[in-house]
Amino acid sequence: MPHFFSWVILSGFLITVLSPSTGVVNYFISMLGIKPIYFLGDPTFFRFTLVSTAIWKEIGWSAIIYLAALASTDPQLYEASVIDGAGRWKQMLHITLPAILPVIAIMFIFRIGGILDAGFDQVLNLYSPATYQVADILDTYVYRLGLEQMQFGFATAVGLFKNVIAFALVLLTNYLIKKSGEEGLL
Repeated sequence: MPHFFSWVILSGFLITVLSPSTGVVNYFISMLGIKPIYFLGDPTFFRFTLVSTAIWKEIGWSAIIYLAALASTDPQLYEASVIDGAGRWKQMLHITLPAILPVIAIMFIFRIGGILDAGFDQVLNLYSPATYQVADILDTYVYRLGLEQMQFGFATAVGLFKNVIAFALVLLTNYLIKKSGEEGLL
């Protein structure tokens, strides 16, 4: 369900839940006798918080896609493999994995295409000046440079360069996927 909410809504929820004074997480931490942790303001904890919340938001969507790919696998293949004496491990290696390999390839290409985005919405809504040193990514740098410091030309050049590299990575990944025998995007 979190996949369908924007980072603006989720960041408000996370700021409330992870608050060092009134947050539910820190309430349970203080019950263990540990000092409250400022997850969104302490650079040592910010990266962990950023990665774990990104995983939490997207894991359900990926599960839906892979479960849909699994649902399209012919159940007769599994029945025949049981008759042939294959266990769960052999079924996974020789039936399940080859059946979802095209979906894995497409999802991999999509992820490589978005690798340079690095979650702009998430970072912009969760970081603060205290965490700039560990939280600043290329997109937030371009945002601050272009909109806050009014250096539109330089910000445009950096953004364009980032997108050209992302496009090249997608083309390279697509080429490698096709060379491996799977079907790519183009």
